Amino acid sequence: MKRTAVNPWSWSLKLGYNQAEVIEGLTRQVTCAGQTSVDDEGNPQHLGDMRGQINLALDNLEAVLKHAGMDLSNVTKLGVYATDVDEALKNFDLMGMRFGPHQVAPPMTLLGVTRLAIPGLLFEIEATASA
Repeated sequence: MKRTAVNPWSWSLKLGYNQAEVIEGLTRQVTCAGQTSVDDEGNPQHLGDMRGQINLALDNLEAVLKHAGMDLSNVTKLGVYATDVDEALKNFDLMGMRFGPHQVAPPMTLLGVTRLAIPGLLFEIEATASA
């Protein structure tokens, strides 16, 4: 798979994502459901702690990708939902810490929402991955 960044402007790079990517040579694609801060039984964790929730949601995303034979380097699109966008952005260094070592900056949308499916959850991340 070959990825080519498309950035008519550079401002999004400072935020850790490309405006678009051209993906060539695709052989497999995985669409991941939204991952949140839940344990193996689906119980919410880190209530009231946006940083803790982002960290566990990313752990859970990595676990799903691993079971599909992929990792964060394969992520080609992210959808992020937060009940407090400002608080999520304060903790987005976690995104850079996870995706940075893979040298990818997948296109991303961040949306503020009133609530998520399970009360107490503050952050959810969904991904499309390709190989």
